[in-house]
Amino acid sequence: MYLQGRLGWEQLTYLGGHMEKDLYPSDLTNSQWKIIEPLLPKPKCPWGPGRPREVCFRDILDGIFYFLRAGCQWRMLPHEYPNWKLVYHYFRLWRINGVWKQIHDALRETLRVKEGREPTPSAAIIDSQSVKTTQKCGPRGYDAGKKVNGRKRHIIVDTLGLLLVVVVHVASIQDRDGAKLACMQLLGKFPRLKLIWADGGYAGKLVEWVHAVGGWILEIVKRPDEAKGFVLLKRRWVVERTFAWLSFFRRLSKDYEENTETSETVVRISMIHLMVRRLATMT
Repeated sequence: MYLQGRLGWEQLTYLGGHMEKDLYPSDLTNSQWKIIEPLLPKPKCPWGPGRPREVCFRDILDGIFYFLRAGCQWRMLPHEYPNWKLVYHYFRLWRINGVWKQIHDALRETLRVKEGREPTPSAAIIDSQSVKTTQKCGPRGYDAGKKVNGRKRHIIVDTLGLLLVVVVHVASIQDRDGAKLACMQLLGKFPRLKLIWADGGYAGKLVEWVHAVGGWILEIVKRPDEAKGFVLLKRRWVVERTFAWLSFFRRLSKDYEENTETSETVVRISMIHLMVRRLATMT
């Protein structure tokens, strides 16, 4: 079945009484759209002040998800999506208004409940990832350990690998100092959190600092001295798997953003896409 679109003919598939767009793999399916639609900002009253919204938020989200998965520039969005300036406008507006964070946190809690867990975690894992930046202006630094000139993504995840906190900073900041920035984001948000696992790079005075600031126990998971080659370390593999999930989004292959807050938003939206797809398979 076909329907004339804004710029031509879009192929549509009729499934279960719903019209399903068949454009790109990153597009939302009907089941995925039903999950995320209630979390989006509600439209203004048609009789209220201002011009009524004409754009469909589903098209906006599809454009943003394509941008992340394909790793393209905003100006290179396919013409099947709304104008790239409009798509970028909502991407930026919802970052400033905190909408992306609200959607992300709501989906994470829903997914945890679906998995038979409490809405908030009692344990977490922390780690960092150094990535190169491009020639765009913006903060950057040199990570002497990884030999990377760019930024670090510090993330804290729960035992399911779902994102709790993401902080992006220059790569020259040591892991112990970057961990403090990430742990500060946990304060007052996860009342059940008691334990945080980390690798040997976070050992030292950070253990006492974490307990003094948040009352959490920072447990260092060390690599066995006799181990050779790859070793699957308890709990630490969970956060590494989350980094592997994020690698599906080519926009995250490097840090292309000028603003570190935008970089953090890109990570959150990527997790939103992953969680929506996972929730849709569970319904």
